[in-house]
Amino acid sequence: MARTTKASNAVQRLKERSTQGVYSMVTMADGRFYLTLSVAGAAPVAVHEPLEIDAFVSFVNGLEKQAPKKASKLDVAFEKKLQHARNQDN
Repeated sequence: MARTTKASNAVQRLKERSTQGVYSMVTMADGRFYLTLSVAGAAPVAVHEPLEIDAFVSFVNGLEKQAPKKASKLDVAFEKKLQHARNQDN
């Protein structure tokens, strides 16, 4: 069940950042997934061949430009400390 959630969450993120049409996920009986795209009320078209879960999520995440990740001030400060520590070790 959690594996399907991982795939459906990836598709949901794609829907939020997509402007092409409506993406949908199809789950096959053997546990593989494929993505369909519907444009302007036309019948859905398969975007690729069925894939295993990890390959499917990677494929979906690679479509469309992803939103930049948000970083808090604490995250930025921590990253600076890490870089500073790495520079001192070299």
